[in-house]
Amino acid sequence: MPSYTVTVATGSQWFAGTDDYIYLTLVGSVRCSEKHLLDKPFYNDFERGAVDSYDVTVDEELGDILLIKVEKRKYWLHDDWYLKYITLKTPYGEYIEFPCYRWFTGEGEIVLRDGRAKLARDDQIHILKQHRRKELETRQKLYRWMEWNPGFPLSIDAKYHSDLPRDIQFDSEKGVDFVLNYSKAMENLFVNRFMHMFQSSWSDFADFEKIFVKISNTISEYVMKHWQEDFMFGYQFLNGCNPVMIQRCTKIPEKFPVTTEMVECSLERQLTLEEEIQQGNIFIVDFEILDGIDANKTDPCTLQYLAAPICLLYKNLENKIVPIAIQINQTPGNDNPIFLPSDAKYDWLLAKIWVRSSDFHVHQTITHLLRTHLMSEVFGIAMFRQLPAVHPVFKLLVAHVRFTIAINTKAREQLICECGLFDKANATGGGGHVQMVQRAMKDLTYQSLLFPEYIKARGMDSKEDIPYYFYRDDGLKVWEAIRSFTMEIVEIYYESDEVVMEDMELQDFVNDVYVYGMRGKKASGFPKSIKTREKLAEYLTVVIFTASAQHAAVNFGQYDWCSWIPNAPPTMRAPPPTEKGVVTIEKIVETLPDRGRSCWHLGAVWALSQFQENELFLGMYPEEHFIEKPVKEAMVKFRKNLDVIVGGITERNKNKKLPYYYLSPDRVPNSVAI
Repeated sequence: MPSYTVTVATGSQWFAGTDDYIYLTLVGSVRCSEKHLLDKPFYNDFERGAVDSYDVTVDEELGDILLIKVEKRKYWLHDDWYLKYITLKTPYGEYIEFPCYRWFTGEGEIVLRDGRAKLARDDQIHILKQHRRKELETRQKLYRWMEWNPGFPLSIDAKYHSDLPRDIQFDSEKGVDFVLNYSKAMENLFVNRFMHMFQSSWSDFADFEKIFVKISNTISEYVMKHWQEDFMFGYQFLNGCNPVMIQRCTKIPEKFPVTTEMVECSLERQLTLEEEIQQGNIFIVDFEILDGIDANKTDPCTLQYLAAPICLLYKNLENKIVPIAIQINQTPGNDNPIFLPSDAKYDWLLAKIWVRSSDFHVHQTITHLLRTHLMSEVFGIAMFRQLPAVHPVFKLLVAHVRFTIAINTKAREQLICECGLFDKANATGGGGHVQMVQRAMKDLTYQSLLFPEYIKARGMDSKEDIPYYFYRDDGLKVWEAIRSFTMEIVEIYYESDEVVMEDMELQDFVNDVYVYGMRGKKASGFPKSIKTREKLAEYLTVVIFTASAQHAAVNFGQYDWCSWIPNAPPTMRAPPPTEKGVVTIEKIVETLPDRGRSCWHLGAVWALSQFQENELFLGMYPEEHFIEKPVKEAMVKFRKNLDVIVGGITERNKNKKLPYYYLSPDRVPNSVAI
């Protein structure tokens, strides 16, 4: 009688093992086997991290094995089980791999296909077509779209993390409890003694060191020492937390009436402002999106303020970018002066602090939350709804949406919800952050997610003209490595553009992103369909780059750049100055966040800058969804390309006082998970 050897691998996560009864049925092209109980006498089967083997004997020939059914029945108490994979050794010595990487909750069955990636056109057998269709029908019931706020990209229909499908929940919910993590961070940072001192001002800048000095690192300490310098202010627009705002200025806006006479002492080339613009030496950052956003009113004891500054910057003869003019609000006038480096020291310093605070708000809500977290969730939900596990695009992308839906759900539950943690310390809390996302959706285009195009659109692409823009340099290398990898995968499974066009599952995935993610807005430029292999590789690059490199670039530097409170104030407690010559050091300290808010902010930026436990970095694919040799070879090549980038970044950073490492692939997690 034919005999099969079945090997079952259980996950190594906490509580991955099970004591329940596990049954296996083999579905062949000729017939199905009986249901076999997988059980070894006097042995504890399916323990966490175990790989167990069983002999399964069948009465008759089954033909080619098409599917395997795995059934779980209660033994004593219900427990979940994480099944990594099953391998089958046939009576003829062949090995068939069945990837799973899913949780089994309660009682029921999972039907698995072998690990070869297949497009729908490759499935000619009815039972395989049916399996494919049923999987998507089940997923579409589990992964439902929901509008969390009007004008937002749609998100997952789950109020709490515990409502999510088990497969996309965190292994340990405690690991992503924001309240717990922030409180623990403040305890670890020795700042919890200040935590409840809301409304209590610091006495001077040095006083901020009480919550800083114990936890400084190389970059944050450098920031603390140099934050008042114009060089440090300008440098952050290139390589700080929010390196996406600066653009080359081609014309001074009418709403920002800066003249040559105003900035003459800052221009080093004996040219007029207009001539400097023509030579490409003038840059601008405009925070117009903050204009009219409601400031936080959740605490009646503390008035909080927002501004919408415009800042002009200049590339000096040392190729350093420095600020030369700041207008704190959008409408010019006598009560909204243009501040200059030639003004009194504290006038100029407070104007720069207003810009830094505005930059912090745009970074947190738009650059970070909307353009990485929420977009990656859209890609993830569309993937689960429209691509079966056997689809090559699912196999490619699943590692890049790991825990993304979970972290976003937890954020909506605790962080950015009404009365959430965001309200505690941020001037855009209490609803301002919602207004910002609604506005920013108008500028969120597919083109703006194409990294090289976005750099070019801002006039920031010339390495000769702007030599120290490491975010651009490293980002372009990582983008190209990902694009090259996705192109190889696409060419393995799609032999022509026609095959791409005919892949309706792929087209449904792309259409879901457009219709639900971008709310069907034509102006977004998101494709409704994809017609060529080239465009498919580009689209997959956007998904992977957004979830990995872009998120890393704007997330993991938060502690470095924002822990020194005066450099990134999360709120301002006095309105902007309306005239020059009135600002004092006391006025600045009274404007900056109080002790309690400073501590909440510090706990947040520290917690958000930490990697997940057991983090998976770019190029790491420990779950073997792909089994084909050409794909595994492409993965090896991808990792080698990434290693070259790591080497180059490491070499460049040697002896640098301000190393830039946020886009080094060994520090870029695969997915948005924090």
